[in-house]
Amino acid sequence: MADTAALLHEFDIATAVRPGDTDGTYAFDVDAGFTVGPKPNGGYLLAGIARAAGEALAAAGSEHRDALAATAHYLGAPDPGPATIEVDVLRTGRGASQVRATMRQDDRRCVDVTLTMGTLPDAGTEPVWTSVTPFEVAPIEQCVRVPADPPGGQFKVAIMERSDLRLDPSVLGFAGGAPSGRGELKGWISFAVDRPIDPLGLLFFLDALPPATFEISLSGWVPTLSLTTYLRAHPAPGPLQVRMYAQQISGGRVDEVCELWDSADRLVGQATQLAAIRFEDPSSLPAFPG
Repeated sequence: MADTAALLHEFDIATAVRPGDTDGTYAFDVDAGFTVGPKPNGGYLLAGIARAAGEALAAAGSEHRDALAATAHYLGAPDPGPATIEVDVLRTGRGASQVRATMRQDDRRCVDVTLTMGTLPDAGTEPVWTSVTPFEVAPIEQCVRVPADPPGGQFKVAIMERSDLRLDPSVLGFAGGAPSGRGELKGWISFAVDRPIDPLGLLFFLDALPPATFEISLSGWVPTLSLTTYLRAHPAPGPLQVRMYAQQISGGRVDEVCELWDSADRLVGQATQLAAIRFEDPSSLPAFPG
């Protein structure tokens, strides 16, 4: 008989959960392959928590598996290794269910999440109404893949070995030390292996890009404080178009918006996050409004 683990993609293994010692708890192994420097990526952690939320709803008799909306507060980054996810099913409903989940490691709260769970529309489903349109991006073959070990980088970005992120040449000014000042990154993203993109993959990709502020001025680590995601539909097959842009920087904080569009030109995921930021050379910032 084939080894079940061998049939799973690395992302599935890395986000797997197992029933814990008490009802509503799940064991989770924080995977070192989904890190930025020494710490795990926030979108990856959210995907694991959403998987646990779906398992808890299944145990409660609900069919809801998809995180329609989620707000995660990152209290302290866990380290690679064993962790526990505690899930509290707040409500089960016909159209949506609500869940709260907390990831702990060594009795320390690391991530606290509230999720609205449901069932996403099929790929290609047209919105009833929308005011947003796809953005322009260079063809994927003209875009540049982001490496896990960028030249001059201060640490390895291991998630870039698990994802295939290709940035539009127009937003690569920061790579040559000459950021455009626009505060926007865009390109294409998919898994580095042949794995279809599902709702859990959308959660991961919504937090997988470098900070959009790199196209304003280089900074140190930009840790996510709060991340809110909305999933709209299952994506059509193929790489996703991705755009991330900063809206305002003030008080040592930046808010950024991320959009994911599928091959059918449907907005399938979006996120807004608040992150802390400290520029390496504040004097290099472009004059306001940039």
